[in-house]
Amino acid sequence: MGQFPKMLIIVGAILIGIGLLWQVGGKIIPLGKLPGDFLFRGENTTVYIPIVTSIIISIVLSLIFFIVGRFR
Repeated sequence: MGQFPKMLIIVGAILIGIGLLWQVGGKIIPLGKLPGDFLFRGENTTVYIPIVTSIIISIVLSLIFFIVGRFR
């Protein structure tokens, strides 16, 4: 088996794990409903800007990539 299929399997497993954590963890940590996430509602439009949620996801992904990069 080559490197590319193994990498796809690992990425798929990681995405499944993230999806499961998001489903279960959504009840514990309400991502998308944190203070600093802006929601503007007009008569016909709704604009949602998840600033704090984006920052938290960015920090977590940066830590994961840093740790994975250290073991390569």
